[in-house]
Amino acid sequence: MASTEPEHEHREDEEAPANDDEDTGAQVAPIVKLEEVAVTTGEEDETSILDLKAKLYRFDKDGNQWKERGAGSVRFLKHNVSGKVRLVMRQSKTLKICANHLVLPTMTVQEHAGNEKSCVWHATDFADGELKDELFCIRFASIENNKTFMETFQEVAESQNKKEENKDASAAAGLLEMLTVEEKKTEDKAEEEVPVESEKETKSEAEKTEKKDEEPASST
Repeated sequence: MASTEPEHEHREDEEAPANDDEDTGAQVAPIVKLEEVAVTTGEEDETSILDLKAKLYRFDKDGNQWKERGAGSVRFLKHNVSGKVRLVMRQSKTLKICANHLVLPTMTVQEHAGNEKSCVWHATDFADGELKDELFCIRFASIENNKTFMETFQEVAESQNKKEENKDASAAAGLLEMLTVEEKKTEDKAEEEVPVESEKETKSEAEKTEKKDEEPASST
């Protein structure tokens, strides 16, 4: 008589459910709790005047050649309080700063010789965390963008020059106002001192008259 036990065991194996993705309802707490961190760029108090795509180069004096600084967006940023404008350029993917310097009244920009899509200028740059005198060359995709950049650059430089002139004029006006106030104080002081002297002279004359009256009359 054949045994039926193997068939029974095989039947139980077939009936056993095979669900590896079954939800057990267990909750796993995160090992590290990450808190939201506010990221600042240093540009929160500035307004963008111009934003263009370009490729930037700097002149290497030691190698006597142009070296690429990066490709990305070049912008003129105007501070909302001071009104100062700086040129900032970041690389497209890494956002690394390629150029970062103020636009000063003494700066000029000119078209690069033989290339209408490029222009050059000198600046004291702070992109590497320290001030360096640099000669930059920037190249745009079109002649129009290059012209727009140069025109904006010159307009900003001239506006900064006017701001310095207004600042000097205000300082001069303030100095004149201080001098006027000082002169007025001196005049008022002089006017106050005059009656005092007159009073002293009057008192002295009165004392002399009294003494004269007190002297005995000489016998004749």
